[in-house]
Amino acid sequence: MTKTLLGKIAPERVKSLDIERPPQDLIDGFKALGDASGIVSDVMDHLGIAATLPGSLLKPTIPGATIVGPAMTLRNTVMTGHPVDNARAHRNGMAEIEAHNIAEQGDVLVIEGVPGLSNMGGISAQVAKRQGEIGAIVSGGVRDVAHSRRVGFPVWATEVSPITGKWRIETIEINGPVQIEGIRVNPGDLVVADDTGVCFIPRDRAREVLELSRKRAAAEDARCDAIDRGVAIRDLPSAS
Repeated sequence: MTKTLLGKIAPERVKSLDIERPPQDLIDGFKALGDASGIVSDVMDHLGIAATLPGSLLKPTIPGATIVGPAMTLRNTVMTGHPVDNARAHRNGMAEIEAHNIAEQGDVLVIEGVPGLSNMGGISAQVAKRQGEIGAIVSGGVRDVAHSRRVGFPVWATEVSPITGKWRIETIEINGPVQIEGIRVNPGDLVVADDTGVCFIPRDRAREVLELSRKRAAAEDARCDAIDRGVAIRDLPSAS
């Protein structure tokens, strides 16, 4: 199906309507690991990929939620003009609706946002859910958390704020590279998020990370089984 924009953002600011996403078998492989941000983070340490953020920084709005999917990226900045003047003139610079419009089933919206303000609210979360997105990662504030919980749309955000971004934020790019708390995320990179944290896996390293994560998960399962069987501490399988 041909994708078209809604006219909420200049076309040249949308870098791609169709991003290159990881193969489904890779996504399914990471899903099978469960809440595995710790394992994935360990593997990325060994591979020299510094792309994990803790759950204490990117706080999940729905406890127990686990998502795995390709990043669809959006970048916001502070809008010019006074918010009161912008509100009176109905100058709304936010355009995450364009990202929802071109989203595909299973995408994760990753927003380089503005701190102290809401970069995404409840209605936006509801639209995202309907469009097939499975969650959002926001460097910046979000609001209407009860609404997003009610529709079952998990969000990991650095802040919660009731202050609207409508008259204060401008979306300047969709599906270009973004910076999430110092980590570069490209559209199509794989996002793994759970209660513990968020891992951003470069798309071209995802298969390598998955293979090693499977091995580490199997080793941890064997160690846990040995603990349950009463194996002496000195004889437990190595954790490395």
